[in-house]
Amino acid sequence: MSQVLSRAMDILDRLSEGPASLAELSRAFAVHKTTIMRSLHTLEKRGYVVRFPDGRYHLGRSVLALAAAAVEDRGVQPVAHPHLVALNARVGHTVLLAVLEGEDVVYIDKIEPSGSVRTPSRSGLPAWLGATAVAKVLVGSLGPEGRQRMLERVEFIARGPNTLKSPEQVLATWEEAGRRHWAADREEHESSADYIAVPVYGLDGAVWAALSVGVPTAAMDFQQLTALLPALHETSCAISADLGYRGEVPAPETGESP
Repeated sequence: MSQVLSRAMDILDRLSEGPASLAELSRAFAVHKTTIMRSLHTLEKRGYVVRFPDGRYHLGRSVLALAAAAVEDRGVQPVAHPHLVALNARVGHTVLLAVLEGEDVVYIDKIEPSGSVRTPSRSGLPAWLGATAVAKVLVGSLGPEGRQRMLERVEFIARGPNTLKSPEQVLATWEEAGRRHWAADREEHESSADYIAVPVYGLDGAVWAALSVGVPTAAMDFQQLTALLPALHETSCAISADLGYRGEVPAPETGESP
């Protein structure tokens, strides 16, 4: 790799951590401002950096376009899968990933525990909008109009001992999940299984997926399950970063279950 290209890559790496002025970049790489300016000029012409009115340089549209193309080429599932495997090994329970496809919430990946205690949710199948933790997270990330539209698709059929019985209850759980950045399904969708879920963010700052852990109630009580939220949040941060998100992933606000 030539020195010029290497320096340009170093500048992009530095700007990925936050904007910087010419003087700050010069100090960071211990080279003269003129040398840094030549690299910045080339990067700016190609749209990889942009200079703001305050004189600080930011990553430009070309970097964002490349990141978006890379994510689109690989998809959410391939990016997230290694992290799901690691989380499964860490917590020892079923790990799921779901996305919003049109007006359906669909599981796109599932990692089973090594033992015999498993949950019935399946990759490739839709998640019930009225109860599942992943649906609460994904629909909860929508605005009021989006939630109302999704509410019209909820079928109120008893599936578990704690199935929600009214549109008002379902809407309240969606809204609370959006506020608290996590959701739970306490035997609402199926008997003898509890789930928790957290959002995963994408390049554009929107919620792109929901990450979930599910356990049979015989294997773990709900308090023990919610103790896994920090592990889910750490995994969400890692997946979100790999999807190009550069903001702070909100930590789950614990307390009463959403």
